[in-house]
Amino acid sequence: MAPISIKRILISESVDPCCKKILQENGIQVTEKQNMSKDDLIAEIKDYDGLVVRSATKVTADVINAAGNLKIIGRAGTGVDNVDVDAATIKGIIVMNTPSGNTISAAELTCTLLMSLSRHVPQAAMSMKAGNWDRKKFMGAEMYGKILGIVGLGRIGKEVASRMQSFGMKTIGYDPITPPEVTATWGVEQMSLEQLWPKCDYITVHTPLMPSTAGLLNDTSFAKCKKGVKVVNCARGGIIDEDALLRALESRQCGGAGLDVFVEEPPKNRALVNHPNVISCPHLGASTKEAQARCGQDIALQIVDMVMGKSLVGAVTRNHSEGLTQGACEVEISVNGCSYRATGSVQGGVPVLLELNHSVFRQPVSLTGNLLFFKAVASPPLLPSVTGFLATAGVEMESFSAPAARSGDQWYCVGLSSLLGDLGALKPLVKAAAQVSV
Repeated sequence: MAPISIKRILISESVDPCCKKILQENGIQVTEKQNMSKDDLIAEIKDYDGLVVRSATKVTADVINAAGNLKIIGRAGTGVDNVDVDAATIKGIIVMNTPSGNTISAAELTCTLLMSLSRHVPQAAMSMKAGNWDRKKFMGAEMYGKILGIVGLGRIGKEVASRMQSFGMKTIGYDPITPPEVTATWGVEQMSLEQLWPKCDYITVHTPLMPSTAGLLNDTSFAKCKKGVKVVNCARGGIIDEDALLRALESRQCGGAGLDVFVEEPPKNRALVNHPNVISCPHLGASTKEAQARCGQDIALQIVDMVMGKSLVGAVTRNHSEGLTQGACEVEISVNGCSYRATGSVQGGVPVLLELNHSVFRQPVSLTGNLLFFKAVASPPLLPSVTGFLATAGVEMESFSAPAARSGDQWYCVGLSSLLGDLGALKPLVKAAAQVSV
């Protein structure tokens, strides 16, 4: 890709100091201004080529349209819910995020809420501080032998599964993209949502917020669950219908909820927060020193690589000079000296690949993490052979995307735990291969 000139960047939130340091070391002037109102940001943004945010800054169409020089919006975190990606797309502004920076922190908070729900830890602590000794009031339940349903089996869902399996929980799940044969290697049995709801003792959600996931847990789905099911949401507010959740809590169909995210933040309707069976946090999923350092470093390095023309990592849009059209885009990816034509789009804030060199994927490929693309003739032994090769190389398969066509040479995509050291060893199995970190 061609280098992009970025001379001045505004950081509008508290981002780890390493972000500013890395940018300045690479010749970029950085200004930090926190707690700006929308009008302040609109007045300020016209002087900058780049903007770095976390989740509090709302980069609306009004902000984007006021930015005459803006070329890059970088979110130091996962997802771009607080950025109007469509408005940025129209103006040719690149939007990027750091998809893996807070994985461990979000997974650990999810597990913390699951355990706290099981043993009523926050409520018991508050009771003790009030001078009480209510042993009988806070009778809990073991997690051992219970069934945990994980809706969304990406990076965070996988990490939650691995940690809760160590407690002896059985993990089941649902994901429309990651194949069942892949999640089976993590110890997660996949099934439809209709099959999953009635089996779960606990449910945790780890999906983006998009039309297909909004209100995923609602009155209808709660009615299909076990009575007393406990739910956790450390992903995005709105995946669990808040009104339906309150009704389920009051009827005791839901036995408790751990909520780190809300539709409105901070929530003005306090009914859920104040419910005795709800444990709530003020959106702390990425609030660890390690996650913030990782996200700050990642976004700075991604911007520097883009400025230097080295790579475009974590981007959910590309600028007009690189072939962007509204809604979908066709780009040319150069890997190891070879060019590949790819068609993709942004779905619910998540960049996805739809087609590669005329191979149309059955399900959109989520463009995050380490991806291996290979061309081969479809055959029953293909997937086992590739899986065996990866196991020998010490690399885990995190996802598998197959083409819609079932004959001839087609492109496949495999999500990897880490990039392969040597693609040459894969040649006996496939006709061509390339890998990229997104």
